[in-house]
Amino acid sequence: MKIRQIVSALVFVLCVSPVSLLASEKAAHWSYEGAEGPTHWGELSDDYHMCREGRNQSPIDVKDNVDADLPKLVFDYFSTPDRVTNNGHTIQLDVAPGSFLRVPSRDASFELKQFHFHSPSEHKINGRSFAMELHFVHADEEGALAVVGVMLEEGLENKVLSQLKSFMPDHAGESKALPVGIEETDLLPPTRDYYYYSGSLTTPPCSEGVSWIVLKQPVEVSAAQIAIFKERVGQVATNRPVQPQNARMIID
Repeated sequence: MKIRQIVSALVFVLCVSPVSLLASEKAAHWSYEGAEGPTHWGELSDDYHMCREGRNQSPIDVKDNVDADLPKLVFDYFSTPDRVTNNGHTIQLDVAPGSFLRVPSRDASFELKQFHFHSPSEHKINGRSFAMELHFVHADEEGALAVVGVMLEEGLENKVLSQLKSFMPDHAGESKALPVGIEETDLLPPTRDYYYYSGSLTTPPCSEGVSWIVLKQPVEVSAAQIAIFKERVGQVATNRPVQPQNARMIID
């Protein structure tokens, strides 16, 4: 078997550790700036020790990738978001059950739980940063996570974000039912080529064992839509700086 086929065969097999999607009710407060910012996350709580000690942390600068025959991804997104929340760090849309990311050749299936935004992008691609990044967060039956990262670049207005803007809560802690239907696939690029690597949550507790799928093609959003997101969250930046790649392979 060729090296590229061996590498490809490992994708979605290595990252099998359950990772909790839920923060503890007593979790220490954290932020994106100042004394509670990313460089101090590991000091804020023993629960956040992986933010400081982890060797497979996210995000990263996606470069020096290994060419492989990556499996095809199937986005079976049928349900729509049912609640939108401003949690003080991002705008998050929780999704009703029934949408899945599938990897047919691996007989793997991850249910879509929620999606949320960061600005600027958390990942870089070959050193390039983007205006925003969208994360689709999935979990399999054992709790293993697969997160799809979509780069959002400034350009034309995005029709999905136009639908969402009037429903985004103005203040941290606010949550609203979403009375309009949103097709999550409209937030994906038409070309689904991707990079794959093993990483972590990009916010505390920075748990590792996350399968990261970073789509190569960005999606356009307008400058006004970027500004609305920043205004609602109330922070200049909502991205964790890129972390060392260490010995990890980035596969494409």
